[in-house]
Amino acid sequence: MVEARLQGLKTRTASRRQDADIVIVSDKEQLINARKTNGTVAFEITVQSRRDHEKVVEALGFRPDYVIVQCPDWKVIPLENLIVESKGRTKLLAMTKSFEESRVALNCLELGADGIVLTSANSDEILKTRDLVAGEFGNVPLERARITTVRPIGTGSRVCVDTVEIIGPGEGLLTGCSSSGLFLIEGEVNSNPHVNPRPFRVNAGPVSLYALTGEAKTCYLSELSAGETVLLVDASGKSRTVDVARVKIERRPMLLIEASSGARTIKTIVQNAETVRLVTPDGSKQVSQLKPGDDVLVRLELGGRHFGTRVADEMIVER
Repeated sequence: MVEARLQGLKTRTASRRQDADIVIVSDKEQLINARKTNGTVAFEITVQSRRDHEKVVEALGFRPDYVIVQCPDWKVIPLENLIVESKGRTKLLAMTKSFEESRVALNCLELGADGIVLTSANSDEILKTRDLVAGEFGNVPLERARITTVRPIGTGSRVCVDTVEIIGPGEGLLTGCSSSGLFLIEGEVNSNPHVNPRPFRVNAGPVSLYALTGEAKTCYLSELSAGETVLLVDASGKSRTVDVARVKIERRPMLLIEASSGARTIKTIVQNAETVRLVTPDGSKQVSQLKPGDDVLVRLELGGRHFGTRVADEMIVER
């Protein structure tokens, strides 16, 4: 199964052998010689002191294609310094042991290292890191659905998901009553005469709703807490993973919203408030102003889910 998921990946060999696609060297003399005789060269070094940092800077003068750095004691500060030195001069690769180390390396100074050298033998770590390097989860297919019903249903426990990032206009979480039909609910990025914008927050709906957390995973909103990861999606379908800073659950009045797409009917429940908006093909609209005939953006799929993982051929009915 894992081997099948890894098939088709574009690969090149990196080794100290002279016939490798990328020849790895570890000192200045080897680098000078390799630049004369080989096409692609990587300079590898362990950074433990300022002197090691100076060796990297010196090596940059000989134009290695890659610099591979290992920082066994400190992970962030040495990488930040090297990112500043190397940007535009070479590709900086950080040696890591896990997905979490890789994520830190790729986000240092916001720019991040150009890539990572992952030494883990754990297939799950390899696959998660592959998705991270590939640009998170790419585009999430979104479709139009037409609103058919909007009606108040009483109070419930709703979830505000506060993230560690700034959410952009038209960007938010995909949530819904069924995992096969999720509505794009916008973050609180819009000005309002009553409250200031909270561009880190998505007022996502009641605790029982599904939320998309990754390329093929959902969870219940009740399961989210600080440190969990969710998937932000914008109106074009572009997505990125962000971490949760806080979850606020409070009792509030609710709205039931139903929409149709072809022969399918999908539903969601949201707080009845002016700050809650669904994303439409033309922007976003307050849920309190939605009416039958309005179009909104949704994610549709077939099949059911088992503990958040899609099972394409499973028959499931959710009403």
